This record gives sequence, structure tokens and C-alpha cells, in this order.
Amino acid sequence: MKSNPLNQPVADTALPPDRTAPLFGSMLMGGFECAAHRLRTGRRLDVAAATGHDRRAAEDYRLLHAHGMTAARDGLCWHRIERRPGHYDWSGLLPMLRAARDSGTTVIWDLLHYGVPDDIDPFSAEFVDRFSSFARHAARVIASETDAAPVFTPVNEISFWAFAGGETAGLTPFAIGRGTELKRQLVRAALAATAEVRAIDSRARIACAEPLIHVFPASADAEAEDRAAGHNQVQHEALDMLLGLQAPELGGHADAVDIIGWNHYHDNQWIDGGRCVPPGDWRHRPLHQLLIEAAGRHGKPCYIAETGCEGAFRPHWLRYVASEVRQAQAHGVALGGICLYPVISHLGWDDDRPCANGLFDGHDPEGPRSIYAPLAAEIAEQERDFAQSG
Repeated sequence: MKSNPLNQPVADTALPPDRTAPLFGSMLMGGFECAAHRLRTGRRLDVAAATGHDRRAAEDYRLLHAHGMTAARDGLCWHRIERRPGHYDWSGLLPMLRAARDSGTTVIWDLLHYGVPDDIDPFSAEFVDRFSSFARHAARVIASETDAAPVFTPVNEISFWAFAGGETAGLTPFAIGRGTELKRQLVRAALAATAEVRAIDSRARIACAEPLIHVFPASADAEAEDRAAGHNQVQHEALDMLLGLQAPELGGHADAVDIIGWNHYHDNQWIDGGRCVPPGDWRHRPLHQLLIEAAGRHGKPCYIAETGCEGAFRPHWLRYVASEVRQAQAHGVALGGICLYPVISHLGWDDDRPCANGLFDGHDPEGPRSIYAPLAAEIAEQERDFAQSG
């Protein structure tokens, strides 16, 4: 036996035969940014509308298939669907559901990606009730449009949302010093939504999407090391709450999550209070090490739910992530997907600058979906490599 950093035993046994099997049909996936929150300026962000994806889903899913990706992350816009309490308008979602069905695309549907209707306070009990009701009605609509077993992410990035929305006033509800309270509330909402979804369709699989980070101490003294260790530990709180390992009064349980998704970008490692630690930096911890440690906590199938970068480095980043995923798989981690996120380049959240971060260009919602050829070539190479190694 050998032990991991959490002092949990890991057996040196034969690797399971399905550790490299895609969870959703294809190992590489495309993620459609669907953030829909209000900014601090008061303006409502709606990336699916800004890129035109909400109207061009059929075209976008076909583009994914043309590049070997038959699975995607996508999302519902709650604020658009429920403009009045208890009244739902599914006219925008139905074409997307039918496009996914007709193209044979497996979609992991985000039910809530930061975008709360304006009349709901996320700290209120009404928030949990309204969201779980929305989830129930959404699951019913989705079940009516396809015979495939659905996959949902009830609440995207609980950990990040709790920090940005509850500690730094960077996201809805723009609070400071209430991060723990918001995290518990988002967990309650996710669990309630999960119960409603499964009541509609018992086949439904529930995935999460949580940041995978590593924080380095700012100095070598014990206080700095303890502080960094605390940051690294707290990243797992939301998932532990969902699974009933922390704060059991919230109602978490071992079956609350079927698939664990990890979001990892080039700036997900940093010195506490300081600079980013990217690949190539002597401090940087290889992604496969982080995946082995994180996956070892719960033993559930997992995938990279978000990864990507901007500019010319895009293909090099994918090559790095894919190599690290294969190393994690070789160590027995059941890692079944890499989602390029976003797959359509869009304008920056806060400054409207053109972000060159996708495979396709979506800065003009009505314009052509021009392809970034170097990334397309790397996708094709990685798909060949995964097919051969599988």
C-alpha cells in the first residue's frame, strides 16, 4: 500500500479497465459559456446571447461533431425562463434541446450558472424553493424532448461563487464576509434541485463543476504554510457538504453527486496573496498530482469540466492538460473527459474586450464561426492519442 497526502491508503492493484473510458461519448468536449449574472455595474451578463449560441445551437453542435466532440457543457438561463415567479417560458430552451437530440450530442446541462432572477435574494429560503421548483420543471421539459438519460450540474462552481459573491462582492449577491453562509445556501439549493430532478427522471446523473487549485505559502514560516494549507483544504468544502462529509445538517449524502468535475486553468495555482504560478515555474505542481489527490478523496468518476486559455498558447495548454490527464489515468484515476471551456470565444465579462479563448469565434453573434486552426489541429491529435491509448 501507499498513502496519498490525505493519509488515505491507495492500493497498488491492477488498474480498472474503464479508467480511460469517456463518460459522455467523446473524451474531448466543448463547453458553451452560459454565465448570466448581473455585473457590479448593474448590467446583466448573458454570454449565450452575446455569442449567439442560444440561437445557433444546432450549428454549434454540428461544429463540435465536425471536430470529433460529441459531448458538451451547456446551460439554461433561469432569469430568462422564469421572468415572473412560477411562470416558465421554455421557448428559448426547446430549440437547444432538439438540436442536441438531433445531432446526437450528449449535454451536461447547468441549471444555474450564476444567473439568478432579479426578484430573488440568494440568501433567502425562497431562493432554495424557487430554484428547486425551476429544476423540477426543467427536468420535465428535458425528459419530454429526449429518451436519453439526462446529465445535470445543478449549481456551477459553488466554491468560486461563494468566494466571489460572498467574500469579495464580485458576483451576485455582492456580499462581503458572508462566503460560508452563501456556500451553505448554494449547497442547499443544489441538493434540493437534485432531489427534484431525480423525482422526475431516476436515470438522471448529477455532475458538479468545482475549481481545482493549489495555493503556495508566501513564506517558509509555519503561519504562512498553515494559511496556504487552509486555502487548499477549503476548496473541497462544497463537494464534501454535498456528499454529507461536512455540515450533514444541510442534507448531503453519498449519492448526491455521481460525477465530479474539476475546473482548472493556467492561473489556478498561485502564491498566497501574490502572483500566479503557471506551468514552467519551478514551484508549479503538475496537474496529474492534483487530480490524483482530489480524485482519491471520494473515488467517483471525474472529468475536467473546464479548461482553456487565451491566445496562441491555446493548443499548447490543451497538449499539457491531455498529457496530465493520461498520467492521472495511468495512476488509476477514472478520468472520462476534457471540456474545452469556452469553445466559442466571447467578450470579456467586465470590459467587453475580445477574448481569444475558444476554438470558434463568437465575438459577433451573427458572424461566421471562424476556426482557430492551431487548436483544431491539436484537438485532432489528442483525439487520436486518446483513441489509441483507450
